[in-house]
Amino acid sequence: MIPVLLILIPLLSGLVTFFLKDEKAAKSWSLLASVITLAVVFSGLFIYNHNNETTFDTEWLPNLGSRFSLALDGMGKMLTLLTAISFPVVFASTYKNSYKQSGSFYGLMLLTQAGLMGVFLASDALLFYFFWELALIPVYFLCSIWGGEKRIAVTFKFFIYTFIGSLLMLAGILFLYFQTADHSFAIKSLYNLHLSAKSQNTVFWLFFIAFAIKMPIFPLHTWQPDTYEQSPTAVTMILSGVMVKMGIFALIRWLIPIFPEAVANFSTVIIIFSIIGMIYASQIAIQQDDIKRLIAYSSIAHIGLMCAAIFAQNKIGLEGVMIQMFNHGINVIGLWIVADVIEQQLGTRKLSELGGLAQKAPTLAILLVVLSLANIALPLTNSFVGEFLMFIGLFQYNIWAAAIAGVSIILAAVYTLNMIQKIFYGNTVSLTDNAVDAKNNVQWILIVLVVVVIVLGVYPQPLINLTKDTVNTFFVNR
Repeated sequence: MIPVLLILIPLLSGLVTFFLKDEKAAKSWSLLASVITLAVVFSGLFIYNHNNETTFDTEWLPNLGSRFSLALDGMGKMLTLLTAISFPVVFASTYKNSYKQSGSFYGLMLLTQAGLMGVFLASDALLFYFFWELALIPVYFLCSIWGGEKRIAVTFKFFIYTFIGSLLMLAGILFLYFQTADHSFAIKSLYNLHLSAKSQNTVFWLFFIAFAIKMPIFPLHTWQPDTYEQSPTAVTMILSGVMVKMGIFALIRWLIPIFPEAVANFSTVIIIFSIIGMIYASQIAIQQDDIKRLIAYSSIAHIGLMCAAIFAQNKIGLEGVMIQMFNHGINVIGLWIVADVIEQQLGTRKLSELGGLAQKAPTLAILLVVLSLANIALPLTNSFVGEFLMFIGLFQYNIWAAAIAGVSIILAAVYTLNMIQKIFYGNTVSLTDNAVDAKNNVQWILIVLVVVVIVLGVYPQPLINLTKDTVNTFFVNR
């Protein structure tokens, strides 16, 4: 029953929020709903952690052979936990921000959460596709209504990319459906398929392109920086911290176990493009003057490493991916919160217009430094273990691939330390002369995130234990 609650609570709460005209009521209701969802996730992790509470299966579309089938395995628990943590963090940290038609804004945000939960829980391919779209469609409206000046053109580009990806994935799902003996969308039926090499090589790309767009992977990434820049920061936090994990998750759950021969044929090509994307995005990040675009390109580099580690096809690399999916979400949301604080207070995101902010906002400076060091995987921060394991996995696959990918570590240090220096150090400028520290609600949220960064950096074993069964099952299914 827990998987159902994880979808129903944000779904029903979101529908109610559309009817709330008072902005404070909409904010409070959304925050409360997200906290309740988080409590349900914790109950699934620590209290009702047995099979009849973590799975759900009933008829949905019997004539099509599709069932409303949900399952909460290790990777699902980790990603639903990340999703459940992210939304109250986003709502609380942006609580002072004002949005026109706030009921609609928060309603769409909660519908996005429901869709994300469904993606991470679905054990039926058609149901997975339904939730994939449920997660994406509200984001189109969030970006196009509450985004920046260029929001219409940017949202249209985002729509075209994701719409084409969704159509390709749907075509792939329907092809697999007709190959099953019982005409079923069940994940076990798809895992048991024995497709010809030709079919695998063709249908593989229908799925991979859809997932690569969502991550995104070079050269299908061009929608991402613009969308992150133009979206409201609260939406960008979810896009960057949680939604990109849909693509990584889908590779592991739906793509690689179904198309093992195609994976063997194309893994080298995908790893090469992933590494190119890492180096390219890191170099572009160094050139950025806009904080949001810098963080956006940084995210492309991190996701590229995860994709490469997955296609390296070894356990140690996949264990690193599992850890890093969670840790990247925590770190990047923290960075977006700081970016939002700066923009809301000073009215700019340009590094060239900032300086000396540490003199006026010392607490914010300390917290950003810790989160930034985590972003470049400094030892004793949460990202170090995941990146270390992923690089070992890549090294086991090919020493030259690991060496070239390792250049991104140096580039990440360059753009991250440059960002810290330009924002917080040196002399104050006219914009920062009257700046003040972040409000208490934001400070406490950032402190909690920093504590998570340090705790998981020192002791990452809980995440390893949570996802080890998924890692083992992954190689069995192949």
